[in-house]
Amino acid sequence: MEMEQLLSMGFSSELAAQALAATGGKSTLKATEWILSHKSSNPNPNQNQNQNPNPYPSPPPFQPKLDRFFHLHTKLSTSPSSPEPTATAPSIHTIPEHDPDDDSTTPSPLHNKRQKLQHPKPTIQLGKTDRTHEPLSERMRPRTVFEVVGQEHILCNNSLLHSAIDRNRIPSIIFWGPPGTGKTSIAKSIVNSAQDRSMYRFVSLSAVTCGVKDVRDAVEEARKMRVKNNKRTVLFVDEVHRFNKSQQDSFLPVIEDGSIVFMGATTENPSFHLITPLLSRCRVLTLNPLKPHHIETLLKRSVNDNEKGLSQSVGMRVDVKDDAIEFLSMNCDGDARVALNALEISATTAAARVADNQLEQNGSFEAVVTVDDVKEALQCKHLAYDKAGEEHYNLISAFHKSMRGSDADAAIYWLARMLEGGEEPLYIARRLIRFASEDVGLADPLALNQAVACYQACHFLGMPECNVILAQCAAYLALAPKSISVYRAIGAAQKVVRESVGQNEGVPLHLRNAPTKLMKELGYGKDYIYPPDNPSSSTQSYLPPSLLGYKFFDWPDQNSTQQ
Repeated sequence: MEMEQLLSMGFSSELAAQALAATGGKSTLKATEWILSHKSSNPNPNQNQNQNPNPYPSPPPFQPKLDRFFHLHTKLSTSPSSPEPTATAPSIHTIPEHDPDDDSTTPSPLHNKRQKLQHPKPTIQLGKTDRTHEPLSERMRPRTVFEVVGQEHILCNNSLLHSAIDRNRIPSIIFWGPPGTGKTSIAKSIVNSAQDRSMYRFVSLSAVTCGVKDVRDAVEEARKMRVKNNKRTVLFVDEVHRFNKSQQDSFLPVIEDGSIVFMGATTENPSFHLITPLLSRCRVLTLNPLKPHHIETLLKRSVNDNEKGLSQSVGMRVDVKDDAIEFLSMNCDGDARVALNALEISATTAAARVADNQLEQNGSFEAVVTVDDVKEALQCKHLAYDKAGEEHYNLISAFHKSMRGSDADAAIYWLARMLEGGEEPLYIARRLIRFASEDVGLADPLALNQAVACYQACHFLGMPECNVILAQCAAYLALAPKSISVYRAIGAAQKVVRESVGQNEGVPLHLRNAPTKLMKELGYGKDYIYPPDNPSSSTQSYLPPSLLGYKFFDWPDQNSTQQ
């Protein structure tokens, strides 16, 4: 950073390197003072003193001055809070060419061209990062919990978080929710909102890129800060579910002894992906997808914020139409990051259109974002679906329960959600086969034929042609009569076997097959009554003696639509 600033001031790279080496390399101001003092005290010793003077001497070489680069009227002693002075890029100093034969005072065209370069460039804050290249969603993160939009159920006045912030007792927390709902933002804003911010420092890690060594380094630094400055460290781990069991175990002792305040963020169900000891040491807070009016608030905030909002992304004023904001808020599925990034892309498209058409209003350019720009930026509706995650099981459960409740409309809707999310059609077809026996059963024996035919057709055709076949089978099963007698019967029988109610005794001799003479001599098949020859005989038993009288299958005498 210091080397680049010295080079921008017009110093050579060799001289800048010498100055930084002599002054420690941490202050552009000290390096510049060293260069100026070095130049004044060390004139060029190789200059020929006997050289005839030039009748038209050249102007002295340009020597930068400190006040061209630093606002010295703002002294460091009067503003101790600012870490570095403010610097401006140097103006290009032009010397008019002198012609002794020309007394005209009219400047030459070359002189006019050079004068245009004398306007100072925009000021640069030393030590500060240019945030215009950060995504809009990153720049618009809330700084305190009072700026957070949505999630009122965990941020209301009587909530755990507000009480913890008011008392400076931040607990270890795990934030669980879909992407773009504010998990990272809320974690950072909690630390910034604490009554005594000097008590906490925020350290962020990502389970995608770090391991146990990084966690140990962060914990060791936290312990040093606790001893040295009595400052507690809030260790935030994003995507914490990506850590395996042994990696999650590394958090347990440091949470237990208070070395860190742990905060984790996950999009997966903590019950399945986080170990129980970690869950017992943290409070799990569930975040919900943002409502459309929450998304509208965030989008309008980014449009109206001139410091870090949408105008900083495109370098001009931006006007976003109300229908564009409404469309975006309704089609981002409660994901604020998707909405803000799509809005930024839309503004870029609108700004490019303004630049191409050279449209100027009131002396300044203004980009107008329309609903067509937003549709182009979104491309397609964002669908929250993970074929290996919890949403996968949530949707198939809703699909199954809708058919069980004989609601064909709901069944077809959930089927469409799964197909649009990229679900494998053969997986859905297998679930339909199961449903045909479990929920329809003997009330409509043809339902199983429909489901098996549906699977075969989906296997032959594939997507997208098989979508209507799946919908037909789902509608048939939803409207079919239902019977769970077979389902209950096999469940009851398996329970008896598992619990050894009948001691799982051997097959009665009269029910055994006797293909050999020895087996016949041992009594296999003896006294067996062949039903086709004796249709009226009902004295023969088929259950083991210990289970005589047990009834597993309950089928009424008259057909019923719900058993």
